[in-house]
Amino acid sequence: MSYKTDIEIAREANKKPIQEIGAKLGIGSEALLPFGHDKAKVSQEFINSVQGNETGKLILVTAINPTPAGEGKTTTTVGLGDGLNRIGKKAAICIREASLGPNFGMKGGAAGGGYAQVVPMEDMNLHFTGDFHAITAAHNLLSAMIDNHIYWGNDLEIDERRVTWKRVLDMNDRALRDVVTSLGGVANGFPRQTGFDITVASEVMAILCLATSLEDLEKRLGDMIVAYRRDRSPIYCRDIKADGAMTVLLKDAMQPNLVQTLENNPAFVHGGPFANIAHGCNSVAATTTALKVADYVVTEAGFGADLGAEKFMNIKCRKAGLAPDCVVLVATVRAMKMNGGVAKADLGAENVAAVQDGCPNLGRHIGNLKTFGVPVVVAINHFITDTDAEVQAIKDYVEGQGSEAILCQHWEKGSEGTVALATRVAEIADANVSQFAPLYRDDMGLFEKVETIAKRIYRADEVLADKKIRDQLRQWEEAGYGHLPICMAKTQYSFSTDPNLRGAPTGHSVPVREVRLSAGAGFVVVVCGEIMTMPGLPSRPASENIRLNADGEIEGLF
Repeated sequence: MSYKTDIEIAREANKKPIQEIGAKLGIGSEALLPFGHDKAKVSQEFINSVQGNETGKLILVTAINPTPAGEGKTTTTVGLGDGLNRIGKKAAICIREASLGPNFGMKGGAAGGGYAQVVPMEDMNLHFTGDFHAITAAHNLLSAMIDNHIYWGNDLEIDERRVTWKRVLDMNDRALRDVVTSLGGVANGFPRQTGFDITVASEVMAILCLATSLEDLEKRLGDMIVAYRRDRSPIYCRDIKADGAMTVLLKDAMQPNLVQTLENNPAFVHGGPFANIAHGCNSVAATTTALKVADYVVTEAGFGADLGAEKFMNIKCRKAGLAPDCVVLVATVRAMKMNGGVAKADLGAENVAAVQDGCPNLGRHIGNLKTFGVPVVVAINHFITDTDAEVQAIKDYVEGQGSEAILCQHWEKGSEGTVALATRVAEIADANVSQFAPLYRDDMGLFEKVETIAKRIYRADEVLADKKIRDQLRQWEEAGYGHLPICMAKTQYSFSTDPNLRGAPTGHSVPVREVRLSAGAGFVVVVCGEIMTMPGLPSRPASENIRLNADGEIEGLF
Protein backbone atom coordinates (compact mmCIF):
# COMPACT_ATOMS: atom_id res chain seq x y z
CA MET A 1 0.00 0.00 0.00
CA SER A 2 1.41 3.41 -0.97
CA TYR A 3 1.01 6.45 1.24
CA LYS A 4 1.10 10.12 0.35
CA THR A 5 3.96 12.19 1.70
CA ASP A 6 3.38 14.75 4.42
CA ILE A 7 3.83 17.64 2.03
CA GLU A 8 1.43 16.09 -0.50
CA ILE A 9 -1.20 15.76 2.23
CA ALA A 10 -0.58 19.34 3.38
CA ARG A 11 -1.03 20.69 -0.17
CA GLU A 12 -4.44 19.00 -0.41
CA ALA A 13 -5.65 20.61 2.81
CA ASN A 14 -9.08 22.21 2.69
CA LYS A 15 -8.10 25.26 4.68
CA LYS A 16 -10.71 27.64 6.01
CA PRO A 17 -10.24 31.41 6.33
CA ILE A 18 -8.43 32.15 9.56
CA GLN A 19 -11.40 34.23 10.74
CA GLU A 20 -13.52 31.05 10.83
CA ILE A 21 -10.87 29.31 12.92
CA GLY A 22 -10.75 32.21 15.35
CA ALA A 23 -14.54 32.19 15.63
CA LYS A 24 -14.39 28.63 17.03
CA LEU A 25 -12.62 30.10 20.07
CA GLY A 26 -14.64 33.30 20.25
CA ILE A 27 -11.86 35.39 18.69
CA GLY A 28 -13.56 38.00 16.49
CA SER A 29 -12.10 39.07 13.17
CA GLU A 30 -11.29 42.49 14.64
CA ALA A 31 -8.94 40.76 17.12
CA LEU A 32 -6.98 39.00 14.36
CA LEU A 33 -4.11 40.57 12.49
CA PRO A 34 -4.04 38.49 9.27
CA PHE A 35 -0.93 37.31 7.46
CA GLY A 36 -2.62 36.22 4.25
CA HIS A 37 -5.80 34.14 4.47
CA ASP A 38 -4.66 31.24 6.63
CA LYS A 39 -2.64 32.66 9.53
CA ALA A 40 -2.98 35.61 11.88
CA LYS A 41 -1.70 37.11 15.09
CA VAL A 42 -4.04 37.50 18.06
CA SER A 43 -4.16 41.08 19.34
CA GLN A 44 -2.97 42.02 22.79
CA GLU A 45 -6.29 43.78 23.39
CA PHE A 46 -8.17 40.50 22.94
CA ILE A 47 -5.70 38.65 25.16
CA ASN A 48 -6.27 41.22 27.90
CA SER A 49 -10.04 40.95 27.51
CA VAL A 50 -10.25 37.21 28.24
CA GLN A 51 -8.11 37.09 31.38
CA GLY A 52 -11.22 36.82 33.56
CA ASN A 53 -12.43 33.70 31.75
CA GLU A 54 -12.36 30.27 33.37
CA THR A 55 -9.11 28.38 32.77
CA GLY A 56 -9.27 25.19 30.68
CA LYS A 57 -7.55 21.87 31.22
CA LEU A 58 -3.85 21.68 30.32
CA ILE A 59 -2.47 18.53 28.70
CA LEU A 60 1.26 18.13 28.11
CA VAL A 61 2.60 15.88 25.35
CA THR A 62 6.16 14.68 25.79
CA ALA A 63 8.15 11.64 24.66
CA ILE A 64 10.84 9.10 25.31
CA ASN A 65 14.42 10.01 24.34
CA PRO A 66 14.47 10.64 20.58
CA THR A 67 16.00 8.02 18.31
CA PRO A 68 16.63 7.92 14.54
CA ALA A 69 13.51 5.74 14.38
CA GLY A 70 11.30 8.74 15.17
CA GLU A 71 8.70 9.25 17.89
CA GLY A 72 6.18 11.72 16.46
CA LYS A 73 5.60 14.00 19.42
CA THR A 74 4.28 16.96 17.40
CA THR A 75 2.21 14.61 15.24
CA THR A 76 0.65 13.17 18.38
CA THR A 77 0.03 16.65 19.81
CA VAL A 78 -1.88 17.60 16.67
CA GLY A 79 -3.68 14.24 16.51
CA LEU A 80 -4.79 14.49 20.15
CA GLY A 81 -6.07 18.03 19.65
CA ASP A 82 -8.06 16.89 16.63
CA GLY A 83 -9.28 13.85 18.56
CA LEU A 84 -10.58 15.97 21.43
CA ASN A 85 -12.50 18.13 18.98
CA ARG A 86 -13.83 15.01 17.27
CA ILE A 87 -15.38 13.75 20.52
CA GLY A 88 -17.10 17.09 21.05
CA LYS A 89 -14.60 18.94 23.21
CA LYS A 90 -13.59 22.55 22.62
CA ALA A 91 -9.84 22.08 22.25
CA ALA A 92 -6.83 23.97 20.92
CA ILE A 93 -3.21 22.99 20.49
CA CYS A 94 -0.10 25.02 21.33
CA ILE A 95 3.21 24.21 19.67
CA ARG A 96 6.48 25.96 18.91
CA GLU A 97 7.60 27.59 15.70
CA ALA A 98 10.22 25.84 13.59
CA SER A 99 13.83 26.99 13.39
CA LEU A 100 15.37 27.34 9.94
CA GLY A 101 18.58 25.72 11.20
CA PRO A 102 17.20 22.20 11.76
CA ASN A 103 14.78 22.56 8.84
CA PHE A 104 17.67 22.92 6.41
CA GLY A 105 19.93 20.67 8.47
CA MET A 106 18.97 17.35 9.99
CA LYS A 107 15.23 16.84 10.21
CA GLY A 108 13.26 18.96 7.78
CA GLY A 109 9.96 20.55 8.84
CA ALA A 110 8.22 20.53 12.20
CA ALA A 111 4.45 20.79 11.82
CA GLY A 112 3.31 17.23 12.51
CA GLY A 113 2.92 14.56 9.88
CA GLY A 114 0.52 12.46 7.84
CA TYR A 115 -3.09 13.39 8.59
CA ALA A 116 -2.14 15.08 11.87
CA GLN A 117 -0.54 18.28 10.64
CA VAL A 118 -0.76 22.01 11.16
CA VAL A 119 -1.05 24.13 8.03
CA PRO A 120 0.15 26.15 6.14
CA MET A 121 3.08 23.77 6.51
CA GLU A 122 5.53 25.48 4.13
CA ASP A 123 4.97 28.90 5.69
CA MET A 124 5.35 27.57 9.23
CA ASN A 125 8.66 25.93 8.39
CA LEU A 126 10.10 28.94 6.60
CA HIS A 127 9.59 32.60 7.58
CA PHE A 128 6.05 32.24 9.01
CA THR A 129 5.07 35.63 10.49
CA GLY A 130 8.63 36.86 10.99
CA ASP A 131 8.91 36.22 14.74
CA PHE A 132 12.35 34.61 14.56
CA HIS A 133 13.68 37.39 12.35
CA ALA A 134 12.47 39.94 14.90
CA ILE A 135 14.20 38.05 17.70
CA THR A 136 17.40 37.81 15.66
CA ALA A 137 17.28 41.54 14.90
CA ALA A 138 16.59 42.53 18.51
CA HIS A 139 19.37 40.31 19.82
CA ASN A 140 21.92 41.60 17.31
CA LEU A 141 20.89 45.23 17.86
CA LEU A 142 22.03 44.77 21.46
CA SER A 143 25.29 43.21 20.23
CA ALA A 144 25.93 46.20 17.98
CA MET A 145 25.11 48.68 20.75
CA ILE A 146 27.54 46.99 23.15
CA ASP A 147 30.39 47.24 20.66
CA ASN A 148 29.34 50.79 19.78
CA HIS A 149 29.41 51.81 23.45
CA ILE A 150 32.95 50.48 23.80
CA TYR A 151 34.02 52.25 20.59
CA TRP A 152 32.74 55.65 21.75
CA GLY A 153 34.68 55.79 25.00
CA ASN A 154 33.25 52.97 27.13
CA ASP A 155 31.70 55.16 29.85
CA LEU A 156 30.40 52.01 31.58
CA GLU A 157 33.97 50.67 31.86
CA ILE A 158 33.05 47.34 30.24
CA ASP A 159 35.87 44.81 30.44
CA GLU A 160 36.15 43.78 26.79
CA ARG A 161 37.36 40.34 27.90
CA ARG A 162 34.11 39.82 29.77
CA VAL A 163 31.46 40.67 27.19
CA THR A 164 29.15 37.65 27.49
CA TRP A 165 26.60 38.68 24.85
CA LYS A 166 27.22 36.89 21.55
CA ARG A 167 25.45 37.35 18.23
CA VAL A 168 22.83 34.97 16.82
CA LEU A 169 21.70 33.56 13.49
CA ASP A 170 18.74 31.26 12.79
CA MET A 171 20.86 28.79 10.87
CA ASN A 172 23.17 25.88 11.68
CA ASP A 173 26.70 27.14 11.03
CA ARG A 174 29.60 25.63 12.97
CA ALA A 175 32.06 28.12 11.41
CA LEU A 176 30.49 30.89 13.50
CA ARG A 177 30.89 29.23 16.91
CA ASP A 178 34.13 31.11 17.60
CA VAL A 179 34.99 34.29 15.70
CA VAL A 180 37.05 37.45 16.07
CA THR A 181 35.20 40.69 15.34
CA SER A 182 36.26 44.26 14.50
CA LEU A 183 39.31 43.38 12.46
CA GLY A 184 40.50 45.87 9.84
CA GLY A 185 41.72 48.87 11.78
CA VAL A 186 40.73 51.58 14.21
CA ALA A 187 37.55 52.56 12.36
CA ASN A 188 36.06 49.09 12.94
CA GLY A 189 36.40 49.11 16.72
CA PHE A 190 38.36 46.96 19.13
CA PRO A 191 39.02 43.37 18.04
CA ARG A 192 37.76 40.72 20.43
CA GLN A 193 36.98 37.04 20.42
CA THR A 194 33.29 36.16 20.49
CA GLY A 195 30.92 33.85 18.59
CA PHE A 196 27.40 33.11 17.41
CA ASP A 197 24.60 31.04 18.91
CA ILE A 198 21.55 29.87 16.98
CA THR A 199 18.59 32.23 17.43
CA VAL A 200 16.53 29.68 19.32
CA ALA A 201 19.26 29.58 21.99
CA SER A 202 19.08 33.34 22.53
CA GLU A 203 17.98 34.63 25.91
CA VAL A 204 15.71 36.97 23.94
CA MET A 205 13.85 33.91 22.64
CA ALA A 206 13.50 32.55 26.16
CA ILE A 207 12.25 35.91 27.41
CA LEU A 208 9.70 36.23 24.60
CA CYS A 209 8.35 32.81 25.56
CA LEU A 210 8.14 33.59 29.28
CA ALA A 211 6.99 37.24 29.22
CA THR A 212 3.37 37.95 30.09
CA SER A 213 3.07 41.45 28.57
CA LEU A 214 5.06 44.07 26.68
CA GLU A 215 5.87 45.73 30.01
CA ASP A 216 7.15 42.43 31.40
CA LEU A 217 9.07 41.85 28.16
CA GLU A 218 10.87 45.20 28.42
CA LYS A 219 11.71 44.66 32.09
CA ARG A 220 13.12 41.19 31.42
CA LEU A 221 15.17 42.47 28.48
CA GLY A 222 16.57 45.20 30.71
CA ASP A 223 17.48 42.59 33.34
CA MET A 224 19.76 40.67 30.97
CA ILE A 225 23.43 40.69 31.95
CA VAL A 226 25.55 41.34 28.86
CA ALA A 227 29.05 42.00 30.23
CA TYR A 228 31.10 42.66 33.36
CA ARG A 229 33.48 45.36 34.55
CA ARG A 230 37.00 44.61 35.75
CA ASP A 231 35.68 44.45 39.30
CA ARG A 232 33.23 41.75 38.10
CA SER A 233 30.17 43.98 38.60
CA PRO A 234 27.52 43.28 35.96
CA ILE A 235 26.50 45.40 32.99
CA TYR A 236 22.80 45.09 32.19
CA CYS A 237 20.99 45.56 28.90
CA ARG A 238 19.28 48.62 30.38
CA ASP A 239 22.71 50.14 31.03
CA ILE A 240 23.34 49.97 27.28
CA LYS A 241 19.86 51.55 26.80
CA ALA A 242 18.85 48.88 24.28
CA ASP A 243 15.79 47.46 26.07
CA GLY A 244 13.33 50.01 24.67
CA ALA A 245 14.36 49.59 21.04
CA MET A 246 14.45 45.81 21.42
CA THR A 247 10.89 45.86 22.73
CA VAL A 248 9.81 47.89 19.71
CA LEU A 249 11.32 45.27 17.40
CA LEU A 250 9.56 42.51 19.34
CA LYS A 251 6.17 44.21 19.70
CA ASP A 252 4.41 42.18 17.02
CA ALA A 253 6.43 39.04 17.71
CA MET A 254 4.95 38.97 21.23
CA GLN A 255 1.48 38.31 19.82
CA PRO A 256 0.64 34.58 19.42
CA ASN A 257 0.08 33.16 15.94
CA LEU A 258 -3.17 31.36 15.11
CA VAL A 259 -3.31 28.71 12.37
CA GLN A 260 -5.26 25.46 11.86
CA THR A 261 -4.88 21.72 11.66
CA LEU A 262 -5.83 19.69 8.59
CA GLU A 263 -9.20 19.18 10.27
CA ASN A 264 -9.65 22.95 10.68
CA ASN A 265 -9.13 23.01 14.43
CA PRO A 266 -7.35 25.97 16.05
CA ALA A 267 -3.63 25.86 16.72
CA PHE A 268 -1.47 28.48 18.42
CA VAL A 269 2.10 28.37 17.11
CA HIS A 270 4.41 30.73 18.96
CA GLY A 271 8.03 30.81 20.11
CA GLY A 272 10.65 28.17 19.60
CA PRO A 273 13.34 27.68 22.25
CA PHE A 274 15.26 24.39 21.89
CA ALA A 275 14.77 21.93 24.72
CA ASN A 276 18.38 20.71 24.83
CA ILE A 277 19.88 24.21 25.18
CA ALA A 278 16.87 26.26 26.36
CA HIS A 279 13.53 25.53 28.07
CA GLY A 280 11.87 23.99 25.02
CA CYS A 281 8.26 25.15 25.36
CA ASN A 282 5.99 27.41 23.35
CA SER A 283 5.20 30.85 24.75
CA VAL A 284 3.40 31.52 28.02
CA ALA A 285 1.35 34.10 26.12
CA ALA A 286 0.04 31.47 23.70
CA THR A 287 -0.61 28.81 26.34
CA THR A 288 -2.38 31.09 28.81
CA THR A 289 -4.47 32.67 26.05
CA ALA A 290 -5.50 29.26 24.73
CA LEU A 291 -6.48 28.18 28.25
CA LYS A 292 -8.85 31.15 28.46
CA VAL A 293 -10.64 30.45 25.15
CA ALA A 294 -10.61 26.62 25.00
CA ASP A 295 -11.76 23.96 27.46
CA TYR A 296 -8.75 21.73 26.69
CA VAL A 297 -5.29 22.83 25.58
CA VAL A 298 -2.77 20.33 24.25
CA THR A 299 0.81 21.54 24.27
CA GLU A 300 4.18 19.89 23.83
CA ALA A 301 7.64 20.15 25.31
CA GLY A 302 10.67 19.51 23.15
CA PHE A 303 12.73 16.31 22.91
CA GLY A 304 12.40 13.66 25.64
CA ALA A 305 10.67 14.09 28.98
CA ASP A 306 14.04 14.32 30.74
CA LEU A 307 14.59 17.67 28.99
CA GLY A 308 11.42 19.30 27.67
CA ALA A 309 8.95 18.00 30.25
CA GLU A 310 11.33 18.60 33.16
CA LYS A 311 11.78 22.22 32.06
CA PHE A 312 8.07 22.61 31.34
CA MET A 313 7.35 21.60 34.94
CA ASN A 314 10.24 23.30 36.71
CA ILE A 315 10.55 26.49 34.62
CA LYS A 316 7.43 27.28 32.58
CA CYS A 317 4.83 26.08 35.07
CA ARG A 318 6.72 27.61 37.98
CA LYS A 319 7.05 30.99 36.23
CA ALA A 320 3.55 31.14 34.75
CA GLY A 321 1.55 29.54 37.56
CA LEU A 322 0.46 26.65 35.33
CA ALA A 323 -0.32 23.07 36.35
CA PRO A 324 -0.83 20.23 33.86
CA ASP A 325 -3.89 18.03 34.37
CA CYS A 326 -2.48 15.07 32.41
CA VAL A 327 0.72 14.09 30.59
CA VAL A 328 0.78 12.06 27.38
CA LEU A 329 4.07 10.25 26.86
CA VAL A 330 4.72 9.31 23.23
CA ALA A 331 6.54 6.08 22.40
CA THR A 332 6.90 3.87 19.34
CA VAL A 333 7.55 0.20 18.81
CA ARG A 334 10.46 1.16 16.56
CA ALA A 335 12.11 3.32 19.20
CA MET A 336 11.71 0.60 21.81
CA LYS A 337 13.48 -1.81 19.47
CA MET A 338 16.32 0.65 18.94
CA ASN A 339 16.67 1.07 22.70
CA GLY A 340 16.69 -2.73 22.81
CA GLY A 341 19.73 -2.85 20.53
CA VAL A 342 18.18 -3.29 17.05
CA ALA A 343 19.86 -1.44 14.17
CA LYS A 344 17.72 1.03 12.21
CA ALA A 345 17.93 -1.13 9.06
CA ASP A 346 16.37 -4.08 10.93
CA LEU A 347 13.44 -2.29 12.56
CA GLY A 348 10.88 -3.67 10.10
CA ALA A 349 11.21 -7.23 11.39
CA GLU A 350 9.14 -8.35 14.40
CA ASN A 351 11.25 -8.53 17.54
CA VAL A 352 9.18 -8.67 20.71
CA ALA A 353 12.23 -9.40 22.87
CA ALA A 354 13.93 -6.20 21.67
CA VAL A 355 10.79 -4.21 22.43
CA GLN A 356 10.81 -5.59 25.94
CA ASP A 357 14.54 -4.88 26.30
CA GLY A 358 13.99 -1.26 25.23
CA CYS A 359 11.02 -0.55 27.47
CA PRO A 360 13.07 0.51 30.54
CA ASN A 361 13.68 3.85 28.78
CA LEU A 362 9.91 4.31 28.64
CA GLY A 363 9.57 3.17 32.23
CA ARG A 364 12.15 5.67 33.43
CA HIS A 365 10.18 8.51 31.85
CA ILE A 366 6.90 7.29 33.35
CA GLY A 367 8.46 7.20 36.80
CA ASN A 368 10.02 10.63 36.39
CA LEU A 369 6.78 12.24 35.29
CA LYS A 370 4.89 10.72 38.21
CA THR A 371 7.34 12.41 40.61
CA PHE A 372 5.67 15.68 39.59
CA GLY A 373 2.31 14.33 40.78
CA VAL A 374 0.71 14.27 37.33
CA PRO A 375 -1.13 11.26 35.83
CA VAL A 376 0.57 9.74 32.78
CA VAL A 377 -0.90 8.05 29.70
CA VAL A 378 1.36 6.46 27.09
CA ALA A 379 0.47 7.05 23.44
CA ILE A 380 1.87 4.34 21.16
CA ASN A 381 2.37 6.17 17.87
CA HIS A 382 1.58 3.46 15.31
CA PHE A 383 3.83 2.59 12.38
CA ILE A 384 2.62 0.23 9.64
CA THR A 385 5.42 -2.25 10.41
CA ASP A 386 4.31 -2.68 14.05
CA THR A 387 2.90 -6.09 14.90
CA ASP A 388 0.15 -6.84 17.40
CA ALA A 389 2.58 -8.75 19.60
CA GLU A 390 5.01 -5.82 19.74
CA VAL A 391 2.25 -3.35 20.60
CA GLN A 392 0.95 -5.70 23.31
CA ALA A 393 4.45 -5.96 24.79
CA ILE A 394 4.46 -2.19 25.35
CA LYS A 395 0.94 -2.22 26.78
CA ASP A 396 1.85 -5.00 29.21
CA TYR A 397 5.01 -3.21 30.30
CA VAL A 398 3.23 0.10 30.86
CA GLU A 399 0.49 -1.61 32.87
CA GLY A 400 3.24 -3.01 35.06
CA GLN A 401 4.40 0.55 35.67
CA GLY A 402 0.99 1.53 36.99
CA SER A 403 -0.05 3.44 33.89
CA GLU A 404 -1.84 2.67 30.62
CA ALA A 405 -0.84 2.65 26.96
CA ILE A 406 -3.21 3.41 24.07
CA LEU A 407 -2.49 2.67 20.42
CA CYS A 408 -2.86 5.75 18.20
CA GLN A 409 -3.14 5.84 14.40
CA HIS A 410 -3.44 9.57 13.80
CA TRP A 411 -0.69 9.69 11.13
CA GLU A 412 -2.79 7.42 8.93
CA LYS A 413 -6.33 8.24 10.06
CA GLY A 414 -6.24 11.72 11.62
CA SER A 415 -8.59 12.27 14.55
CA GLU A 416 -10.28 8.91 13.96
CA GLY A 417 -7.05 7.31 15.12
CA THR A 418 -6.95 9.17 18.45
CA VAL A 419 -10.53 8.85 19.69
CA ALA A 420 -9.56 6.35 22.39
CA LEU A 421 -6.64 8.49 23.58
CA ALA A 422 -8.69 11.70 23.54
CA THR A 423 -11.52 10.07 25.48
CA ARG A 424 -9.21 8.77 28.18
CA VAL A 425 -7.19 11.98 28.47
CA ALA A 426 -10.38 14.04 28.84
CA GLU A 427 -11.62 11.67 31.55
CA ILE A 428 -8.39 12.05 33.49
CA ALA A 429 -8.25 15.83 33.06
CA ASP A 430 -11.88 16.21 34.16
CA ALA A 431 -11.30 14.04 37.23
CA ASN A 432 -8.98 16.70 38.73
CA VAL A 433 -6.61 14.05 40.09
CA SER A 434 -3.38 15.87 39.25
CA GLN A 435 -1.37 16.97 42.28
CA PHE A 436 1.32 18.86 40.43
CA ALA A 437 4.39 20.12 42.25
CA PRO A 438 7.81 21.13 40.88
CA LEU A 439 10.79 18.89 41.56
CA TYR A 440 12.65 21.33 43.83
CA ARG A 441 11.99 24.38 45.99
CA ASP A 442 12.97 27.91 45.03
CA ASP A 443 15.05 28.29 48.18
CA MET A 444 17.34 25.33 47.45
CA GLY A 445 20.93 26.19 46.50
CA LEU A 446 21.70 26.34 42.78
CA PHE A 447 24.13 23.43 42.82
CA GLU A 448 21.69 21.42 44.95
CA LYS A 449 19.05 22.01 42.27
CA VAL A 450 21.45 20.75 39.60
CA GLU A 451 22.15 17.65 41.68
CA THR A 452 18.43 17.08 42.24
CA ILE A 453 17.74 17.03 38.49
CA ALA A 454 20.79 14.89 37.74
CA LYS A 455 20.04 12.30 40.40
CA ARG A 456 16.24 12.16 40.34
CA ILE A 457 15.63 12.62 36.59
CA TYR A 458 18.84 11.36 34.93
CA ARG A 459 19.56 8.83 37.75
CA ALA A 460 23.20 9.90 37.82
CA ASP A 461 25.46 9.12 40.75
CA GLU A 462 27.13 12.51 40.82
CA VAL A 463 27.56 15.91 39.21
CA LEU A 464 31.11 16.80 38.23
CA ALA A 465 31.76 20.54 38.53
CA ASP A 466 35.10 22.18 39.26
CA LYS A 467 35.68 24.86 41.89
CA LYS A 468 35.31 27.69 39.37
CA ILE A 469 31.79 26.60 38.47
CA ARG A 470 30.73 26.03 42.08
CA ASP A 471 32.16 29.43 43.07
CA GLN A 472 30.27 31.08 40.22
CA LEU A 473 26.99 29.56 41.39
CA ARG A 474 27.67 30.77 44.95
CA GLN A 475 28.41 34.28 43.67
CA TRP A 476 25.09 34.35 41.84
CA GLU A 477 23.33 33.22 45.00
CA GLU A 478 24.97 36.07 46.91
CA ALA A 479 23.87 38.48 44.18
CA GLY A 480 20.24 37.48 44.68
CA TYR A 481 19.78 34.88 41.94
CA GLY A 482 19.71 31.78 44.12
CA HIS A 483 15.92 31.42 43.78
CA LEU A 484 16.11 30.85 40.02
CA PRO A 485 15.32 27.45 38.46
CA ILE A 486 17.88 25.45 36.49
CA CYS A 487 17.86 25.00 32.72
CA MET A 488 19.99 21.96 31.89
CA ALA A 489 21.67 21.96 28.49
CA LYS A 490 22.62 18.43 27.50
CA THR A 491 22.20 15.85 24.76
CA GLN A 492 18.60 14.86 24.05
CA TYR A 493 19.48 11.32 23.02
CA SER A 494 20.22 9.88 26.45
CA PHE A 495 19.47 10.28 30.13
CA SER A 496 23.23 10.68 30.45
CA THR A 497 25.50 13.20 28.73
CA ASP A 498 26.68 10.47 26.33
CA PRO A 499 24.39 10.52 23.26
CA ASN A 500 25.22 6.89 22.50
CA LEU A 501 24.10 5.56 25.89
CA ARG A 502 20.51 4.49 25.26
CA GLY A 503 18.01 2.75 27.49
CA ALA A 504 17.83 3.66 31.19
CA PRO A 505 21.44 4.02 32.32
CA THR A 506 22.46 4.32 35.97
CA GLY A 507 25.79 4.84 37.66
CA HIS A 508 26.87 7.63 35.31
CA SER A 509 28.21 11.11 36.05
CA VAL A 510 27.02 14.48 34.76
CA PRO A 511 29.99 16.72 33.87
CA VAL A 512 29.21 20.46 33.91
CA ARG A 513 31.23 22.40 31.34
CA GLU A 514 29.98 25.90 32.10
CA VAL A 515 27.12 27.83 33.68
CA ARG A 516 25.35 30.90 32.31
CA LEU A 517 23.09 33.32 34.13
CA SER A 518 19.98 34.23 32.12
CA ALA A 519 18.87 36.95 34.51
CA GLY A 520 16.20 38.30 32.18
CA ALA A 521 14.64 34.96 31.35
CA GLY A 522 14.92 33.99 34.98
CA PHE A 523 16.96 30.78 35.01
CA VAL A 524 20.51 29.49 35.21
CA VAL A 525 21.74 27.51 32.19
CA VAL A 526 23.96 24.54 33.08
CA VAL A 527 25.89 23.30 30.04
CA CYS A 528 26.74 19.59 30.30
CA GLY A 529 28.92 17.34 28.18
CA GLU A 530 29.56 18.34 24.57
CA ILE A 531 26.27 20.10 23.79
CA MET A 532 26.61 23.03 21.36
CA THR A 533 24.59 26.27 21.33
CA MET A 534 25.36 26.71 17.63
CA PRO A 535 24.64 23.42 15.81
CA GLY A 536 26.44 22.36 12.66
CA LEU A 537 25.01 20.88 9.48
CA PRO A 538 25.17 17.09 8.96
CA SER A 539 27.18 15.51 6.15
CA ARG A 540 24.08 15.53 3.94
CA PRO A 541 21.87 18.41 5.07
CA ALA A 542 18.18 18.46 4.24
CA SER A 543 18.82 21.66 2.26
CA GLU A 544 20.42 19.58 -0.52
CA ASN A 545 16.96 18.21 -1.37
CA ILE A 546 14.89 21.38 -0.99
CA ARG A 547 13.89 23.11 -4.21
CA LEU A 548 11.02 24.51 -6.26
CA ASN A 549 9.50 22.12 -8.81
CA ALA A 550 8.22 23.06 -12.28
CA ASP A 551 4.91 24.16 -10.76
CA GLY A 552 6.59 26.49 -8.30
CA GLU A 553 5.86 24.19 -5.36
CA ILE A 554 8.36 23.53 -2.59
CA GLU A 555 9.82 20.02 -2.50
CA GLY A 556 12.03 18.36 0.09
CA LEU A 557 11.07 20.52 3.06
CA PHE A 558 9.39 17.61 4.80
